[in-house]
Amino acid sequence: RHQEVQGDREPPVKMAEIEQLRFLTPEIAFEVEKTVGTPAFVYSYDALKTQAENVLKFPNAFGLTARFAMKSSPNAAILRLFDSMGLHFDCSSVHEIKRAMAAGVSPEKCSLSSQELADGFEDLVALGCKINCCSVLQVEKFAAKCPGKEMGLRFNPGVGSGGTGKTNVGGPSSSFGIWHEQSDQCKAIADKAGCKVVRIHTHIGSGSDPAVWRRCTSLSIALCENFADATTLNLGGGYKVGRMANEKGTDILKDCDVVKEVFEEFAAKHGRKLHLEIEPGTYLVANSGALIASVHDIVTTGTSAGKTFIKLDAGMTEVLRPSLYGSQHPLVIVPKDAARAAQRKAYVVCGHCCESGDLMTPAPGEPETLAERMMCEAAPGDLMVIEGSGAYCAGMCTKNYNSFPEAPEVMVVDGKVHVIRKRQPVEAIWQYEVALPN
Repeated sequence: RHQEVQGDREPPVKMAEIEQLRFLTPEIAFEVEKTVGTPAFVYSYDALKTQAENVLKFPNAFGLTARFAMKSSPNAAILRLFDSMGLHFDCSSVHEIKRAMAAGVSPEKCSLSSQELADGFEDLVALGCKINCCSVLQVEKFAAKCPGKEMGLRFNPGVGSGGTGKTNVGGPSSSFGIWHEQSDQCKAIADKAGCKVVRIHTHIGSGSDPAVWRRCTSLSIALCENFADATTLNLGGGYKVGRMANEKGTDILKDCDVVKEVFEEFAAKHGRKLHLEIEPGTYLVANSGALIASVHDIVTTGTSAGKTFIKLDAGMTEVLRPSLYGSQHPLVIVPKDAARAAQRKAYVVCGHCCESGDLMTPAPGEPETLAERMMCEAAPGDLMVIEGSGAYCAGMCTKNYNSFPEAPEVMVVDGKVHVIRKRQPVEAIWQYEVALPN
């Protein structure tokens, strides 16, 4: 895959005002570099707490369970913080359940919705874990292994939304969930095994438009009509977060108030007060974390369509989203020489992998198109902070590509830097490789 230079087709993407640091200061950024080197993920304890407090205020009519989508950032320190604040956990594999339990999370607070219902799931059910079956085959597996047990069903209601086609998790082009027209088939399987369907789950994603929230909630709650034992409706996650200064995020207290109304209308019509579950991930951690990298090199291409490239000591091995989706992250140069702080220059920012797609500044939604970003004039040795990297970065990357070790993670608490994961020793990359016999 090759990057396509924009050339004369449209002007380069340049922000009128350069992005600024969020929770970090230059002093803390340099302290992180001194403590663990670069690249390194850094999280704000205060920002994580604030986002969790906001989630726990999500508008609801008859009770709320907020589950952290732990795949977004599964470090044990983050899991323990959210656990202490009363959040529960959305797990996407049996391995994530085991990881949460290893961090001290009670199995009763874990819910599994997975593309793969792996062998041994029945042991987790016996411990109190909740299972949402995501296909007809999974319903059959659950009925066979856990007859008489309570279960959940994740449905694809036939519509969905997402920032890109790759992130759409509903509708006919999505494999996630049971197609809504197979509701009766699943009910029959559950009834035959004596299993009660007590949870209905969807994940459509609704952005920040209250009208869209009402429509999506109404579609989801209608699925509960066919299951008399259902006491809980899980609306999943997908809450829009504005990473860039010009992006608008979801205000869950205002934009989502219509969710409460839909639940009240359902109760008035059917006499059933449903409990609400939500599964935010990005909303909780995206802007609560950042990646600190070093400017390793700066090169230019000397044609009329030439660019100036910043090469980092990080890339898709830490932050894959730009290469995968064309996602936009704020990029902030922290200069070693503060005298350069007011100087501006346009750059294309690349990662350290021997891969043409390792790009930090793609055009929005176009991972194969180069875009320039205006920022503080940089020099080798400066730091670059990639903001908005708290979600789907440390936990979702091309770890160990080109044999780069996994980056460390630190938490900033009261201005102090605490290591919450050490840098991976390079030898650990190949430690489980086995030689062929002579």
